[in-house]
Amino acid sequence: MSYLFATLAGTRVAIATDEIEAVVKLTEIAPVPGMPSHVAGLSALRSRVLTIIDIAALIHGHATPTDQRRLAIIANISGHSYGLMVDGVSDINAVDGGPQPLRGQIAPEWRPYARGLVDGDAGACLLVTLSSFVEAGVWPQAA
Repeated sequence: MSYLFATLAGTRVAIATDEIEAVVKLTEIAPVPGMPSHVAGLSALRSRVLTIIDIAALIHGHATPTDQRRLAIIANISGHSYGLMVDGVSDINAVDGGPQPLRGQIAPEWRPYARGLVDGDAGACLLVTLSSFVEAGVWPQAA
């Protein structure tokens, strides 16, 4: 299986490439009144509307500063288009043997999202699914 290795909310993670449509530079994000703080707003990509999720706000409870909103992983989750903000991406690699079970202490804020561990070039990374960031919270669709 191939994984994208990235940094989300300051933590190194692995994401299965079959979940990812693209990684893009963010341009304008239009805020949507009444949405939780982790919904940064709406953005357009190739004539479609994306709901932009601020992973740092979801994990740590405070929004990513506007000047640091640079990249997003684009995914189709339950028929809706999302952009999940990332700190950065480092590589795509095939990993032999698949994910390993979680072991040791995991920060409580990552427990709802961590599915296992994947060994990357820089050591073990949390395996996360993009849908878990959307499905974990109960909130209305912005787009």
